Amino acid sequence: MVKNILIIGFSLFLIVLLGFVLYSFYYNFYTINNIVVKIGVGVILVFTSLVILRYMLLLFFSILKTIFKTADEQHLERINKTLNHRVSIIVPAYNEEVVIGKSLESLVNQSYQNLEIIVVDDGSTDRTSEVAKYYEKHSKGKKVKVLRKPNGGKANAINFGIHHSTGELIMVVDADSKLEKDAVTLMERYFIDPNIAAVAGSVYVSNQTNLLTKLQALEYIEGLNMVRNGQALLKLVNIIPGPIGMFRKDALYEVGLYDSDTFAEDCDVTLKLITRGYKIDFESDAVAYTEAPEHLLDLIKQRYRWTRGILQAIKKHKGLLWNIRKNPAASFTMWYMLFESVFWPFMDVWTNMFIIYLSLFSGVSILIFYWWSIFTILDMAGALYCILITNEKLSLVFYAVFYRLFFITIINIAKIFSTIEEWFGIKMTWGKLERKGNL
Repeated sequence: MVKNILIIGFSLFLIVLLGFVLYSFYYNFYTINNIVVKIGVGVILVFTSLVILRYMLLLFFSILKTIFKTADEQHLERINKTLNHRVSIIVPAYNEEVVIGKSLESLVNQSYQNLEIIVVDDGSTDRTSEVAKYYEKHSKGKKVKVLRKPNGGKANAINFGIHHSTGELIMVVDADSKLEKDAVTLMERYFIDPNIAAVAGSVYVSNQTNLLTKLQALEYIEGLNMVRNGQALLKLVNIIPGPIGMFRKDALYEVGLYDSDTFAEDCDVTLKLITRGYKIDFESDAVAYTEAPEHLLDLIKQRYRWTRGILQAIKKHKGLLWNIRKNPAASFTMWYMLFESVFWPFMDVWTNMFIIYLSLFSGVSILIFYWWSIFTILDMAGALYCILITNEKLSLVFYAVFYRLFFITIINIAKIFSTIEEWFGIKMTWGKLERKGNL
């Protein structure tokens, strides 16, 4: 209760501060005499207002979800004693010998007992199978199977594992993910509701070793986990993350399992479930740690692939964009994803360039300070809120100062290039990252 009061009080303080900065921004807008500059700044103000509205709604929804979760957990705790779904954990793996041992160690140590672990070696050329087979013999009472198949891609490997599974629920875990011991227990209980088709878990960065990985750690708790927590209030989480997600097996078969025609198979399968009218929830305390890219080029490659995959999924389901009356949930989700993937990156980069132009040639450089202040306040609010409800380090709040100036701009530039290449149909490959083993 005290934590909830602190969260609400601090959020109100930041809203007041944000209002003051916005007022100053708008005030300076009315002092501009050059009509061209005024139009440009007007566009920025409209765009900024939309972004702030989106951010504040997600933060507000996330706070509500956190407050309501206490009551929900009491209900789930009562019914949890009567549930005992068979859970099949599918671990698709391709050349993951460096990390798969730590991943499987976390899976065989899960507190949930009624489960099986299926490792699908998708044609690895390293010692992935050898490492996995150790756990086939030393599984601590859990059933572990290691299956090998010719390389066919991640979606194909997941489907192969599902076909060989015996569980009512399917949990998909990346081979470079390490789960906390109660993750399966916390997620399994949601499936008492027959309308729940999938539940996402929280993803944290394990290798916070340099500025880049610490900025990604901030992004994961604020830009991903907070967003999912807000979406979960409406049971409309738009992407079940690769590192940790649980599905109702029958629902997966109903939508045709995973498809291999996009580079974002997790996004695609989530959209297919939402289209069928299923609810997608989020369990913030079910935690997976993943290894983030430690070098800038690797990060850009990763985000390039993510963006192109999401755009491919949007293109594949584009009919849903205008299907508002028939399927408002799916349509809303599609427009939200389109805004995040296309509109926001282009407008953000254009705004930065336009404000730099204003500061150099129009004598209104104060707008740079207001623009940076608005989003830094939002980032700090999100970071502090997320740190209050998680076990992440308080020091991450400090990185919110650099987050907007450096990190988001680079990510958005990568998104723009990937959008242009997807538009022109330029061929791309999967672009697998080299693992360091820092789980």
